[in-house]
Amino acid sequence: MSRRIAAACLATVLFSAGAAAEELSWSADSLRASLAKGSKYMILSGNAVVTSGSTVISADEIEATGDDSRYLFCRGNVRVFDEERGIRLKADTLFYDRELEITRIDGYAEMEDLTNEVVVKGGYFEYLGQEELVIIQIGVRILKVTDETELTCRAELARYQRDTETLELTGLPRVTRNDDVFAASRIVINLDTDEIVLEDGVTGRIVDSGGEE
Repeated sequence: MSRRIAAACLATVLFSAGAAAEELSWSADSLRASLAKGSKYMILSGNAVVTSGSTVISADEIEATGDDSRYLFCRGNVRVFDEERGIRLKADTLFYDRELEITRIDGYAEMEDLTNEVVVKGGYFEYLGQEELVIIQIGVRILKVTDETELTCRAELARYQRDTETLELTGLPRVTRNDDVFAASRIVINLDTDEIVLEDGVTGRIVDSGGEE
């Protein structure tokens, strides 16, 4: 039996009993675990993969702690794919609370929202899965491209409500829609209808179809 398969089997034996709402499965090149009461943990190293429901997480190292492996700490080349929600994430480190469905990334990360065709980049991410709310900070960049529109957004803070496709930008926000440019203290965009609301210190430039400002 290979080390990778053996690690997966051992993890299932140690942590499947009494599992939380989502069933978990694991694989890795090596595994270190503790069964001591009050300090139960598992560390998967080398090509580590954890599957929880529709979410697959891979990383160089994944540490599971808490009752029923509630908390996952992922380090190195972290990749996340949530098939049900249509989300891909890429980062160097990631924390995931399986019970509350909270994901935090302290450092540069990229998210692809395949459902809404939106790409988000920033220096800090917090995704509240139960609320479908994404909070992004530090050098925020957001892109949505359709057949008719290319929308790019920049800000220092963004709140992205996935279920209503609403994007709120603050911290020197600037939005470019094709050749049109908008800036304000606060900008709210409905990504589905292309409706945009600007508040305080509003400036902009709109170019008509003939290229005239």
